[in-house]
Order: sequence, then C-alpha cells, then structure tokens
Amino acid sequence: MNKKVTIIGMPMDLGQMRRGVDMGPSAIRYAGIVERLQNLNLEVRDNGDIPVGRPEVVIDPDTNMRNLELVADRSSILAEEVYSAIERGEFPLVLGGDHSIAIGTLAGTAKHYPNLGVIWYDAHGDLNTAETSPSGNIHGMPLAASLGIGHPSLTDIGGFAPKIKPENVVIIGARSLDEGEKELIKNKGIKVYTMHEIDRLGMTKVMEETIAYLKERTDSVHLSLDLDGLDPLDAPGVGTPVMGGISYRESHLAMEMLAEENIITSAEFVEVNPILDEKNKTAIAAVALMGSLLGEKLL
Repeated sequence: MNKKVTIIGMPMDLGQMRRGVDMGPSAIRYAGIVERLQNLNLEVRDNGDIPVGRPEVVIDPDTNMRNLELVADRSSILAEEVYSAIERGEFPLVLGGDHSIAIGTLAGTAKHYPNLGVIWYDAHGDLNTAETSPSGNIHGMPLAASLGIGHPSLTDIGGFAPKIKPENVVIIGARSLDEGEKELIKNKGIKVYTMHEIDRLGMTKVMEETIAYLKERTDSVHLSLDLDGLDPLDAPGVGTPVMGGISYRESHLAMEMLAEENIITSAEFVEVNPILDEKNKTAIAAVALMGSLLGEKLL
C-alpha cells in the first residue's frame, strides 16, 4: 500500500435532489480520518475541498438530466486532481459528496492506469443513462458513464472514453437495480455479487473471487464505496438507503482482505449525508472502513 495518501474532498450534491451530502467530506474529517491514517504511519496530505458552489438546479431540456453541465465541469476538475496525485506517487482518497463524483475520480485514475479494475461497493448499479433513469439524477449514472455509455458530456471527461472495460468491473452488494441496469449488466457481462450471493457464499468467498478475478485482468484496482452498500442500521446517513445490506463487520472483512492483497491504488467513499445521520454514525463507519482498507489491524 502506498505510504503517501492525498485526501481530496468533493462536496458534490448536484447529482441528486437531497441536500446535505455536500457536508459529507466535513463529517468524515470531523470523524477523524486524518488522525486515523496518520496513526498508521501514513504520510497524509489533505488537499481540502474542490469548490462546487451553491448553484440553482438546472434541468437539461433535451435529456431531463439534472445539473449536467455543472457535474461535468466539476468532474473534470476532480479528474485532474486525482491524476496529479497518482503522478506524484500518492494514493488518492476522495471524500464525497454524491456518487456522481466517481465520473471524475475514474477519469483521473484511468488516465494513469489504462487497464483499470473497479470494485463498485453499492446497493445500486449506477448504470443508468438519461434514457433509462427514472429521475434524471446523475448519481445513478457514473458507472455507465465510465463505461462510455451515456451523455458525451459525462463519458468524454478527460478527453477519452471509455474509462473502464465492463469485464474489469465487479459490483458488490447490489439489491436495488432498475430494469435498464439489469439489461445492461446482462448485455455487457458485468460481474455482480448481489446480496443473495453474499448471503449464500459469505463475504470471504465473495472477496476471494473478486480479488482473483481482478488480479488476472487489470493493472490496478479502484474502490468506489457507497455507504448505502451497508445496511441502514449500520449506515443510516445516506440519501437512498436500502434495507438488507452488507453488515458493518462484513464490510471490515472486505476492506481487510483488500489491504492484505495490496491491490487497491485509489478509493472514494461517497453518499455520507450528516443531515440524515445519527450522531455522525455513518461518517464514523466510513473512517473505520478507510482505516481497514489502508492497513489498520487489531493486532
């Protein structure tokens, strides 16, 4: 694991309708992420937050997508910051913000790693497009956009598309998929471990298979962790909670196994919404999981 970590805050709330997720990076910092990582003898640099601003909601008349130009613009800025951190030999740790930020994170990461693998730890597939999205919310589209599917303003960020190959993606924890997403998963052959597989196989087997699968075919792996991948009992402060999720302990095990294999080269933790939270419980869980991912052990 890289000993130099760069924290990048991305207080994006433009990709969905519920306010409060823009305070996610602050909540995570308040929960002690910098100190936690420094205690692991990591060299931590906090780059602060990328300015997002407080614009009015703009709905694109042609696509019904919310804040399309603004999301694209801020994603381009994030992509450059992530790419620069990797070029300096640092591990970019991006704090969200809603999951639309993954468009920028993956654009910056894939610019450095041309055969990038992605673990999408999430209750949702985030594989919608303007044509399939029930809401027009871009936080439900970042994985599709990164696969080169969707509006050119999102797919072409960084000047190239696609960012990732469908065979290099593993979705873990899915339990809420729209019909268009199900069709795309089948058509593209994307590997998915739903909650059914996690319950049936156990998290150990799921992670062993995921690690072996990605090690065979990628040159690095990015972790995109949406806190709604966890069960709402463990992570209540998210905008789109879905019951029956991954437990806190299972999530720690997953992070610990990734740390042991040393395959994660960048990560983002998204959708922490302190307004919907209970005593910062979700941000505290996020920080604990980041610690496990970056090498923290009990003994």
